[in-house]
Amino acid sequence: MTQPLAGVHIAVTRPPEQATKMNAAIAQAGGWVISFPLLDITSLPDLSAFHAAITPLHQFDWAIFISSNAVQYGMPLLQQDPLPARLKFAAIGPTTASALGSFGVTEVVKPADRFDSESLLILPELQQMQGQRVLIVRGVGGREVLADTLKQRGAEVVFGECYRRINPQKNADLLTQAHAGNQLQAIIITSSEALRFLLDVAGELDWLKAVPLFVNHDRIAEQAQSHGLTVISAGQPGDEAMLQLLTRHFNPNK
Repeated sequence: MTQPLAGVHIAVTRPPEQATKMNAAIAQAGGWVISFPLLDITSLPDLSAFHAAITPLHQFDWAIFISSNAVQYGMPLLQQDPLPARLKFAAIGPTTASALGSFGVTEVVKPADRFDSESLLILPELQQMQGQRVLIVRGVGGREVLADTLKQRGAEVVFGECYRRINPQKNADLLTQAHAGNQLQAIIITSSEALRFLLDVAGELDWLKAVPLFVNHDRIAEQAQSHGLTVISAGQPGDEAMLQLLTRHFNPNK
């Protein structure tokens, strides 16, 4: 059986527990996985600010989740009391909506194609927001465009920050050494934070400019290109889309 990624060394930067399927798919296709997690998700040591933000929960008309991590860390806290029947849910994309489903939330507004704040803001349900109170469940920090636009539309917005993102890598020696030995042909990046953390530890960018980044979102591609990096975008989430992107690039005749 032809292995379309035979001999290709690919750095996977997702947290190990989130990269299991991707790593297995790469190995099955003949590729070599370099595990280089650039993102670690941890709970907050003090959740008092989160609880203060969401209390009382019945004040909100909408709860918007910006990632599956926001669901995993936020929903158990929200469900400590019964969810208000009037509370409507929105998710940044299908993966996040599916995570909400695992908590019994089945009616979720979500974008149909590109999965980001801008696409969420296009949805008709989020146009007339005058007098609406919105809870945005997220990690510490992040983009403000969603909150700012909803405020411009008349909504009151509260952030419920329930986790944080940290970079577990102190340097990029593993990748630079692999590149020097011609054993690094691709780096997979699936979040803006991971890209930012990669740039933080990369040092001199000459080596990084020589290695194509494979990303799942056009916004990440735009950010990487602004640093002069070579980027190939799947334009959609999911391990299958990423594997197809890698296969087309390294084995275009198959």
